[in-house]
Amino acid sequence: MECVLNSLSCVCRDESLLDDRALLLEMLEKMMTARKFEEKVFELYSKGLLHGTIHLGIGEEAAGVGTAMAMAPDDYILVTHRGHCPAIGKGCRVNAMMAEILGKQSGTCHGRGGSMHIADFDRGILGANGIVGANAPLACGVAMTIKLKGIRDRVCAAFLGDGAANQGAVHESMNLAAVQGLPVIFCLVNNQYGVSMHISKAMKETDLTKRAAGYGMKAFECDGNDVLAVYEATRDAREYALREGPCLLVEHTYRTSGHSKSDRNLYRSMEEIAEWEAVNPVVRFSNFLLDRGLFAQEEIGCIDRSSDDAIEAAVRLAFAAPDPLVDSATRDVFA
Repeated sequence: MECVLNSLSCVCRDESLLDDRALLLEMLEKMMTARKFEEKVFELYSKGLLHGTIHLGIGEEAAGVGTAMAMAPDDYILVTHRGHCPAIGKGCRVNAMMAEILGKQSGTCHGRGGSMHIADFDRGILGANGIVGANAPLACGVAMTIKLKGIRDRVCAAFLGDGAANQGAVHESMNLAAVQGLPVIFCLVNNQYGVSMHISKAMKETDLTKRAAGYGMKAFECDGNDVLAVYEATRDAREYALREGPCLLVEHTYRTSGHSKSDRNLYRSMEEIAEWEAVNPVVRFSNFLLDRGLFAQEEIGCIDRSSDDAIEAAVRLAFAAPDPLVDSATRDVFA
């Protein structure tokens, strides 16, 4: 993962992207919003205002936002329990997300799902589940439906972590997708730790791209803290999945937040966290835009303040929103 730690700026292979000011603005806005959203969620939990569990992806903003933004509007994504960033990247509204986390009727799932199970079918966000690696077989089902319906311009991306990469269901799904030629992107977000277990202690071979070869599958790899690199790699992976079938996309990143609400970070040093925070995606992209003269400091400051305002407004609206009605408890529940 030296490719990340040795990079203080972003790398753009396709210089035409830098001419698309609207795209760059959207990337920065969504990454800033994702980080501030998660920081606010942690604050609410710390104050006892949010119940249930939370899994934050602070530090993974580029991986989530860059991947989701490179997908087409009609594409599908399946996120993990750490799914706020991809959901925001795919266009999920923070007002509805905050209401969901606070258990309100106006939430994306009417208050039933909470932090771990945000879904937004209108935007192709098919939600998450509590089983590590279960996105992989679900993505195969979605992709099989796409194939059987003869839809030629749609893919499904399954977000996975490096810990999930060792699950049997993931390997079975990669094999099934390869055999059936399904339009699936197995998006492996390598944040170095499966809960508290470092990748070097969980795998003899830590080059996760090699996992693809066993299934005759192509692997793509990128610096997961560089939103432009993630966007380009995902775009390449998507084009491949449409033409050839499934592929593996490995994004190297790091969560500076703990695994979950109860994580005290006893398995890693504060120096390690600080080292990665120095190359965090939001700062890197902001500096890149400034260095290239693409945005002025005043503009970036305005975007920063605007994202703050958006999150504060989402919290106010969520607290003011009505609680779910008791007689709706069994709605949308299937056995």
